[in-house]
Amino acid sequence: MTHRERVPVAVAVLAAALLALAGLVVPGAVAAGTIVAHGGARQVWLTGLPAHARMDLLDGTGHRVASKRADSLGAVLFRNVRPGSGYRVRRDGTGQPSASFKVHSTASAPWDPAIYHQKITSNGYGYLTTRDGTKLAYTVHPPTSPADLGGVPAGIEFPNLNLDFTAPYPTLIEYSGYGTATPKGPENGIATLANLMGFAVVDVNMRGTGCSGGAFDFFETMQNLDGYDVIETIAHQPWVKGGKVGMMGISYGAISQLFTAQTDPPDLAAISPLSTIDSVATTLFPGGILNTGFALAWAKERIHDARPASATGGQPWAYQRVQAGDTTCKANQAMHGEAIDLLAKIRANSHYIAKVADPLDPISFVHKITVPVFLACQFEDEQTGAHCPALVRHFTGTTKKWFTFTNGVHTDSVDPETFNRWYDFLELYVAHQAPAINSAILKVTAPLIYQTAFGIPNSDIMTLPNDPIQGQIVYGAALAEFNKTPRVRVLFDNGAGSTPLVAAATKPGNPYPGYEHDFSTFPVPGTVARSWYLASGGRLTGAPTKARRVEKYTANPRAIAATDFTGKTGSGGLWGNASQWSWTWLQRPAGTAVSYVTKPLTGNTTVLGAGAVYVWVRSSKPNVDLQATVSEVRPDGKETYVQSGWVRGNERALATGSDNVLKQRSTLLEPVLSLWKADVSPLPSDRFVKVAIPLYFEGHAYRAGSRIRVTISAPNGDQPIWAFAGALPRGTATVAIAHSASMLSRLVLPVVPGLSIPTPMPTCGVLRNEPCRTYVAIRNRTAS
Repeated sequence: MTHRERVPVAVAVLAAALLALAGLVVPGAVAAGTIVAHGGARQVWLTGLPAHARMDLLDGTGHRVASKRADSLGAVLFRNVRPGSGYRVRRDGTGQPSASFKVHSTASAPWDPAIYHQKITSNGYGYLTTRDGTKLAYTVHPPTSPADLGGVPAGIEFPNLNLDFTAPYPTLIEYSGYGTATPKGPENGIATLANLMGFAVVDVNMRGTGCSGGAFDFFETMQNLDGYDVIETIAHQPWVKGGKVGMMGISYGAISQLFTAQTDPPDLAAISPLSTIDSVATTLFPGGILNTGFALAWAKERIHDARPASATGGQPWAYQRVQAGDTTCKANQAMHGEAIDLLAKIRANSHYIAKVADPLDPISFVHKITVPVFLACQFEDEQTGAHCPALVRHFTGTTKKWFTFTNGVHTDSVDPETFNRWYDFLELYVAHQAPAINSAILKVTAPLIYQTAFGIPNSDIMTLPNDPIQGQIVYGAALAEFNKTPRVRVLFDNGAGSTPLVAAATKPGNPYPGYEHDFSTFPVPGTVARSWYLASGGRLTGAPTKARRVEKYTANPRAIAATDFTGKTGSGGLWGNASQWSWTWLQRPAGTAVSYVTKPLTGNTTVLGAGAVYVWVRSSKPNVDLQATVSEVRPDGKETYVQSGWVRGNERALATGSDNVLKQRSTLLEPVLSLWKADVSPLPSDRFVKVAIPLYFEGHAYRAGSRIRVTISAPNGDQPIWAFAGALPRGTATVAIAHSASMLSRLVLPVVPGLSIPTPMPTCGVLRNEPCRTYVAIRNRTAS
């Protein structure tokens, strides 16, 4: 794409003067001499200072309240400043202070709504100024210029013709810290899908990333308020249909929607987060154990990408723009050196600290969201994890909410069945038109969509299923039909279904479900907490046995490879189909685990929701980590992975109320770990203590004749990306598991009675993100 020439300096100065006359100068930006200070939401920032100059922050009475040295790029950011007026900044305790300015509260209300009238191009790249003066990079992709697919050159803006695929456009915003604003299109390709639906997509880079100004911190308040400002600024553009916008995105771009929507921008029409999280801890610290395989690696990537753009740091596209002469992008790098140290923040918050964790955990604030919501997650999501369904009960601020859950990988939130429903939602609640209008285009482009997004082989024919809502040509009828759909949709046996319309083209592992069930809410009403009890001989029994038995294993987190997938864990590999998978789900070495298996089930059993493994534990070392893995042992001698859970032994204490990371009380099916530092307690070596291992959510159909297995071991080995390099013990430890009438060690699963299973058992190895291997029994070692 081509970009507009840089504005000459004289013209830029004149433009700035005109903006000032129009009332569009950003509040909080004041100058005296060479010092320009900007007041933010509990923040103060400055650039253009001498490197390492010491700057003092003075309050309204002239007292110094903070002091900090500028970084090597001449920037300073004061965080956690008390709101108030009359603040000034002075260098080295001497010299002329800046003019006074105001530090604002974290309230969502805009400081000066005039900023929402700045002009944003309807086709191409630019910068949007937020309330504290920070400039965010954006690219607008109208449907005539789909991201990554070319089309009408950037800079060409169509008049409002009120025709399909012309302005005014129904508009969606994708907001994240990846290379989202890259003019060619964001990294994940989801903008292209929205363009094909007929939406204009505004891709915005968060502050402190790419070519955006500001300093990065993980979902800090200013980042959320930026989202508010983006919504309101874009909604006020004449090329936006209806004066309201929606949000869409997957993963990072999904999480950001929750943070933005809680600020309640008046012109936000709806959100559609895909593959999101419920709490930082459930991805970063599963069971209190640091996830070094994905979460920590992700944090390190954010640190790298938030650095000032250079040949060795920052986002490559930003460096390319700086090299090409983008002076705004270059100037915006000045604050990047003030990014928060994410690794230090993680180390300092390895336990639950409410004032830090709660503002970062969507489960703490989604009740504030009042707009319609479409949310989809996967039970085995290899990146964000499988705890997203916990959000459902907390979305109390809106009655317009729909949730889809399935087994699968990170991108299965746009599998064909979910994609159809997502498209319907966006058309009805953002575009306010019948989905029938553009559905034909999506059906034609579906093979391209899945070959690109999933890396499905080009020889595969991927089609979208029929959708009765798309058969309604009148908006009101389509809306009424959609609103009748149940609020919770669960797709079972994803990977085992047939290709719609052309069943002969079905390929094993393609993202089609075997069948589905719908529900009014989640957890599903009528769910039964069914227990299977650990017994001698590696048995799981329907009733506890009276005899006391003890088995033991050697806990060794390094006894097996950390992960169970060796190929590409993205497009064309894990995200593809069975022909592209390279699972290495290995059996554990003898003596490093204990395993318990039920008798063959006499009837079909559907398990849907969270569960737990309760075990009475004695350890030779004061702290060991435990992993519980649930699998299905099939009648054909194969074993299919279903779900796992984790707990750090000395953090086994359960929360006594709802003041915890999940904001709910512990139940038999959902034990909630306290994770408070004050509750840490070593495992005793001379007696048994009860330990709950919370299982992540699952949606799995166990057929009659199958057996349910639970394996208890040290962490690692049962996930494609998640890994635990710091798992304990450092060496080995002997862990004993007891079970008796007084020590009820058991597996508890959420069984939903009466659900039909209308399809036969899937072929081994076709279920998405549920590897299948030959079953090998484990002979448990007995202990005294």
